[in-house]
Order: sequence, then structure tokens, then C-alpha cells
Amino acid sequence: MLVLGLETSTAAASVALVKEDRLLAEIFFNTQRYHSRQTLSLISLLLKQAGVEFRELEGIAVALGPGSFTGLRVGVAIAKALAHASGKPLAGVPTLDGLALNAAGVAGLICPVVVARREEVYTALYRWQEGRLCRLTPYQAVTPVSWVGYLASYNEPVYFLGDGVQPFKEFWISLRERALFLPPESSFPRAGHIARLGEERLRQGERDDLFQLKPLYLRPPAAVFKGL
Repeated sequence: MLVLGLETSTAAASVALVKEDRLLAEIFFNTQRYHSRQTLSLISLLLKQAGVEFRELEGIAVALGPGSFTGLRVGVAIAKALAHASGKPLAGVPTLDGLALNAAGVAGLICPVVVARREEVYTALYRWQEGRLCRLTPYQAVTPVSWVGYLASYNEPVYFLGDGVQPFKEFWISLRERALFLPPESSFPRAGHIARLGEERLRQGERDDLFQLKPLYLRPPAAVFKGL
């Protein structure tokens, strides 16, 4: 399947095209602002540079969060509008699943951490097993100190990645030699991974209802917005 992926749940924005598990094209901008202005322009540029017409798409995938409330609203709204106007199937993908794929194949626990408000992080724990990424815990918003206490119960390496690494590194390094850190380039989820995971869902016949699909906030936003 030829799938368009959108990722706007953090400070960075990216769009990508995937076909049969192969990344055809991806555009990534770490501008930290203006997702609402950039995303449609990025999609247009992506399709043009890849030589793909919008009508050729067979599905759309979008990052659902958790992450930035505003960024999530923008990405999900655009994906739903495109799917509604074109009749293309839509698949939502949790942001942490996509971010964890940046650590594909590592031998140990994979721990994506995304900055949340109230001195917390959005996180979940993963393991690479038999060529597949397996999630071991629910998605959650937790304080770094409580999360480190939980991670300490595992007697194996923990690979941290995400924009929550640096702000709370003092907590992660308390795991001593078991705390390992992916390169800074791995800090942001990528639309290529969102498209790939979305393609997997769509191939299995899974598609989301346009009127039921909601961002995965994990907690209510400070302001309540109607329609999402």
C-alpha cells in the first residue's frame, strides 16, 4: 500500500510516504512552531518531489499522541479532513510506538520519553522480540522519579530516547550503567515510522472511524476544544 504519514505531536513536524514497508520519501522540520501553517505545504512538497499524485494514495496514517495538545489537534484534523475529502482509509498510530521504532533492533528495554507538563513525561516500555516491537506497559504520564523506580525493577539495559531525555537526565542516570542513551537524532518521532505502522494496520483491514478518532492526550488539555 502507498500510505501518507503525518507526525505533528512534538516540536518537530514531518510527513512521509511508505509503500510495502519501504520509505519512499520523508520531510522533517524541527522548527518548534507553526505546524498548522507548515503541514499542508509539507504534504504538497512531499508528493511533488516523490512524483506521486494524491489520488494514488491508498491510505493515510497520523500520529495520535501523547504529545503537544496543539500539534496533535493540527495533525489529526488535517488527516481526518484529507481522508474525508478523498475517501481514503485512515489509521491512527500512537506517537510512542513510532518513537520507539527509532531504537529498532537494540538488545534491551526501549524507553521513549516525551516531555509533558507538570514535570512529567509521557512514556511506555518496549522490547524488540523476534523482529517485532512489543509494548510491555500502558501509555502513561508519570513523574521521572516514579518511572525510574519502576525501571529499576528490570535487571537489564534501558535505552532512553526522546525529547524528555535531556530535561530529566539526572533521573535516568540514577540507573547507572544500565542507562543507555540513543543519539540526539533519535529524539523525535518520524512520519516514516507512523506511515509504516499505519500501513500495517490498514493491510490487516483496520481503519479508524473519522468521527470517532481522537488524539491520545492521556490527560485533559488545559483548554477544552470542541470537535477533537
